[in-house]
Amino acid sequence: MSGPMKRAIGVDLGSKRIGVAFAPADVAVAVPYEVLERSGERARDHRALAGMVADVGAEVVVIGLPTSLDGSEGPAAAGVRAEADEIAAALDVPVVLHDERYTTVTAERILSEQGVRGPARRKVIDKVAASVILQSWLDARD
Repeated sequence: MSGPMKRAIGVDLGSKRIGVAFAPADVAVAVPYEVLERSGERARDHRALAGMVADVGAEVVVIGLPTSLDGSEGPAAAGVRAEADEIAAALDVPVVLHDERYTTVTAERILSEQGVRGPARRKVIDKVAASVILQSWLDARD
């Protein structure tokens, strides 16, 4: 699965917000990038995401797929798969799904260790979760 590194965007699809992370091609490190508030219109949200992909010159989009601890997929995973298909149709770059088990827990731990609490945490948790998803994908490529 490894190969030349590509500029990548990681995405954490939430019901209220979409967390976005970025990894440049020359460094295999994901960094939190943006939190997109859901507009209530998925096509508009996907256009905003496409704009971010274009802004950073991303060559691949990695979307977190929520699975159960045993690896099975439930209704949340089906919803993400369906939205990922819509996003793929709106973009000119490949869209891949990556297991996101434990990402929110990991993101919460990172923010806690950095002393980020309350409203400040809610503002960044989604993009930190996206960076955990993207970093996991990058690490799996090695």
